[in-house]
Amino acid sequence: MAYAPTDDPEPEGPMIHLDNIAKQNGHQILFTGASAALLKGEKVGLVGPNGAGKSTLFRMIVGEDQPDEGQVSVERGVTIGYFSQDVGEMAGRSAVMEVMDGAGPVSAVAEELTELEAAMADPDRAGEMDDLIERYGLAQSRFEQLGGYALEGRAREVLAGLSFSQEMMDGDVGALSGGWKMRVALARILLMSPDAMLLDEPSNHLDLESLIWLEQFLRAYDGALLMTSHDREFMDRVVTRIIEIDSGELTSYSGNYEFYTRQRGLAESQQQAQYERQQAMLAKEQRFIERFKARASHAAQVQSRVKTLEKIERVAPPKRRQSIAFEFKQAPRSGEDVATLKGIAKRYGNHVIYEALDFQVRRRERWCVLGVNGAGKSTLLKLVAGATEPDAGVVSIGPSVKKGYFAQHAMDLLDGDRTVFQSLEDEFPQAGLGQLRTLAGCFGFSGDDTEKRCRVLSGGEKARLVMALMLFDPPNFLVLDEPTNHLDLATKEMLIAALSRYEGAMLFVSHDRHFLAALSNRVLELTPDGVHAYGGGYTEYVERTGHEAPGLRS
Repeated sequence: MAYAPTDDPEPEGPMIHLDNIAKQNGHQILFTGASAALLKGEKVGLVGPNGAGKSTLFRMIVGEDQPDEGQVSVERGVTIGYFSQDVGEMAGRSAVMEVMDGAGPVSAVAEELTELEAAMADPDRAGEMDDLIERYGLAQSRFEQLGGYALEGRAREVLAGLSFSQEMMDGDVGALSGGWKMRVALARILLMSPDAMLLDEPSNHLDLESLIWLEQFLRAYDGALLMTSHDREFMDRVVTRIIEIDSGELTSYSGNYEFYTRQRGLAESQQQAQYERQQAMLAKEQRFIERFKARASHAAQVQSRVKTLEKIERVAPPKRRQSIAFEFKQAPRSGEDVATLKGIAKRYGNHVIYEALDFQVRRRERWCVLGVNGAGKSTLLKLVAGATEPDAGVVSIGPSVKKGYFAQHAMDLLDGDRTVFQSLEDEFPQAGLGQLRTLAGCFGFSGDDTEKRCRVLSGGEKARLVMALMLFDPPNFLVLDEPTNHLDLATKEMLIAALSRYEGAMLFVSHDRHFLAALSNRVLELTPDGVHAYGGGYTEYVERTGHEAPGLRS
């Protein structure tokens, strides 16, 4: 979505400025006297817990929402491209046309050309051919003058970077899944190349190759960028400043996300030490006052110290963000051979996925599976999980193996009439209420959220609930297909910490490089040249191959 104030350019100062903003949604206070600025050309990450007001801040900048107090100002003449998770309806045009739609008049001419081409190919309109040809020539000339052919080429480059095939680029965008429509909406903003981009979770729904391409694109982009992301590696490589929303205030930190976490921790430690020193001093003074307040000989001293204490500015304790750690039970021990695939063949229609695949998972191995779209990553997980059958070959699961399979379709198995908390109680009737509330909190459900019925949960909330149900009493073999897609940074860190202590076997697909590096100790790479297995985890794989994903081979 593009926004362009039409006033004359251009006063000095920040490109976008939030001055003393206050905002309340119902009973929830989002901002109180918050101020921040986005300068020309800088790349800023916006962080804060779920519900802190990140999306609200974006909407206020583009004028879709208004602050209760304070002012949001955008420098005159500045164009803003805003990508949100709500992409709206898309149908009836190709993905390329949809992407070019954000580029202004040239997109209308492109659509006219497409309509004229269809008309000229229509036998029923043969009598209009001379007029159609003349109109087509004029439209073609206008398209060329507006740089349309170069723009279409750029649109295709952007879509290719986001892993679109030529067939998908030219097909009806309405036939695409929600995740692919998100990519179309993102491509439209990237092609527009506005003065400032506001990107709300652009890393969602991307495969690893697309994510790395987007990272490189944004680093080369010379406009201003304000973005949120639940992918810390992506954030680290793109942004040079962090704005944190915390208790209604906006605080700026120079540096990337990793630097911000270190600085925030250091500032908390320093403030805690300062707070404790002052508390100790105040306690000492108070003891003196209590001890001598009844003695006339010390009256002057007591009064002096009382007045001094009244004037001292109190140091507040640091505002600590609530983080919940959950100790998952240890999984029961399995046999050494967890899963064995022999001579596996699998195809969908004419598309051959595997011809003679041999693969084995052994106890305590943590395999991450890498490969471009269509390489068969999810198919491999389905075969191992028993969610699909091979056309030939055998999948065998070892003795004492209890599988846990997480995939997007698992969310459809939730009972829509049960609440979040009831779903946990149904699954674990012997667990205490405190345990279940802690479990819910770990996966982002607190307060009234636990009373939501499953039918009204968002896709992300359903995914988190399914993960909680699977991991409270963990199986000894986890098969996880993109488990981090809907997790915020804090929940993801909790999950990584919990799974790092997990002693079962794992087979998983993820586009989150931090998750891959933290948890894998084996890599299975699916390529057109065949299947390659690597000892060592994702970090060792990158060092050995020189690339972060199979589709990025030079």
